[in-house]
Amino acid sequence: MTARRRLVLITHGPALVDNDSRALAAVKGLERALPGLRLTWRVTEERQLASVPQRDEWLVEATKDGDFPFLCNGDKSYPVTISGQQTPAGTNPGRQPLLNVHAELPMDGAGLAAATDVLEAVAEGACAYWGHTSPDDYGSEVSQQMRHSVHGPERSPRGLPMLNLPWHIRSPAIPQYLGWLNYWSAASAQAIGFPNPARDADLLTRARRTAAGGWIVRLTDTPLDYDDPTHLDALKRAYERFPEIGGRSTP
Repeated sequence: MTARRRLVLITHGPALVDNDSRALAAVKGLERALPGLRLTWRVTEERQLASVPQRDEWLVEATKDGDFPFLCNGDKSYPVTISGQQTPAGTNPGRQPLLNVHAELPMDGAGLAAATDVLEAVAEGACAYWGHTSPDDYGSEVSQQMRHSVHGPERSPRGLPMLNLPWHIRSPAIPQYLGWLNYWSAASAQAIGFPNPARDADLLTRARRTAAGGWIVRLTDTPLDYDDPTHLDALKRAYERFPEIGGRSTP
């Protein structure tokens, strides 16, 4: 894999059940959003790439046991990947088991142009509550916002609000944090009070409704850069507008 910058996509939705088709729907959605993409390669126990000729049938069989195995396009010069992980109830909002889908694609012109379509396709294929797409450095920044103690600071080193740990959030429909492109399902949008035409005029200029009735909301015109004061201001305004995000208040 190359060292080029990546876009990271994460969605959070209900756990897989018997005969669940959502993993395949998410994979096919990603392929549709990036024309020419075929995710027909897996990684063996020896950490070698191996082709999966009957990909759809193989994936359906794998998900019967609750797995969403790693798939990629097999191109080490331009890697696109997707996988899923089931997380136990005790670690999640609302104390419910969840399926977290993780995808990555290069942060180049093609990846940026398709990013909104990719997020919508994967999130709605997986029937996610919420999700986001962000540059690959977002994780270290969000980790500094996590509140581990009631006696901790009120702001992160960047001046962003502290967020409750997932298991302290009352519902899985409430987003745990903000990213660059944010997917909010209809249930998630209702939980945080979006949209309010009187308060969200600016956000609505960078938002679009999805086929399933959710929203994709882009916080900044270019990928989120925590070293850019205007991007930090946009994040701060959004957190102030939606205090429910991160379980900071009760609507």
